[in-house]
Amino acid sequence: MTSFAPMPWDQPWDRPAPEREGLPSAWSLFPEDLAALGCPGSALETFKRLHRPWTWKDGAPDLGSTIRRWLEGVADLRLPSIVERQASGDGSTKLALELADGKRIESVHMPRKVRNPRVTYCISSQVGCAMGCTFCATGSMGILRNLQPGEILGQVLTLMAELGPDRGHELTLVFMGMGEPLHNLGHLHRAIRLMCHPAGLGLGKNRITVSTSGLVSGIEKLAKLEPRPLLALSLNATTDEARSRTMPVNRVWNLARLRQALDDWNPKRGEKFCFEYVLIAGENDTEADAQRLADWLGDLRSGHNLNLIPMNEHAASAFREPGEDRVQQFAEWLKARGCFVTVRRSRGRDVQGACGQLVKGR
Repeated sequence: MTSFAPMPWDQPWDRPAPEREGLPSAWSLFPEDLAALGCPGSALETFKRLHRPWTWKDGAPDLGSTIRRWLEGVADLRLPSIVERQASGDGSTKLALELADGKRIESVHMPRKVRNPRVTYCISSQVGCAMGCTFCATGSMGILRNLQPGEILGQVLTLMAELGPDRGHELTLVFMGMGEPLHNLGHLHRAIRLMCHPAGLGLGKNRITVSTSGLVSGIEKLAKLEPRPLLALSLNATTDEARSRTMPVNRVWNLARLRQALDDWNPKRGEKFCFEYVLIAGENDTEADAQRLADWLGDLRSGHNLNLIPMNEHAASAFREPGEDRVQQFAEWLKARGCFVTVRRSRGRDVQGACGQLVKGR
């Protein structure tokens, strides 16, 4: 009997993820949407009061009774609520947030001590994930549902109100939490547009990074959208055989096809790719892997950042972290081949809040 490779439409990430039912989130509405729904008074002012947590009182927008009653009739005014906090010894905090339907997601708050202090949020785009990467705890959940735009943004507003920072210009966002962001591209990009709105948080698009496991169809669509965030790619192997074994998406879009999508992205001035390579002991950490990785990067090896991430171990995977000597040796092999390399120590490891460790759902 002849067997065939599965076609793209046979894959879980090519089927729409389940959606939450009910009224749209108030935080998913632009000023023009509020006006079209009949907002009493100024729709722009209502948008500002919703989207600027530094103006809130007692942890909620100061809307006034008339606007609040009207909004409660046309939209969902509930934000994700923090139900668990785990402080890491490195200063980061992993948070479990409960959504209006009882589903739970995880986010990570990471202050950084630099010349101009900033805070990075690692946020989620879905409850669970359809990609099935074998080294990732979230992948073991399967996909439960998409987050709506207001729920994606709601994570940010909730964390700002509870933990800071006080203003959007002090904030950096990475979509490296639960879910494959490009499997939820429509809701994701609406949330990005809302966060970049000058009457709201006013984030710059280059302060937002979207990480993908290699969903080429999504990369090609995102490349054409504005505002276009920065792109991070989770690579993690240097042969199609190895990558297909750990990342099922590679069975549809292989390494050559993935590299073509990056060429077609055509980075603009100020845009840099971030390549993420999870080092797994005995799986992808040889000198031959380093050579193939440098060859695959080609002309991208020096102008874009390659993050080496030692495997963050968790109970759902049998893979293990390589020793420190191997991590440093692998980095040196790449540097000798002209790669711009950073060994990234994932924050929140001691509270299972590091890359590949986020898992909730419920």
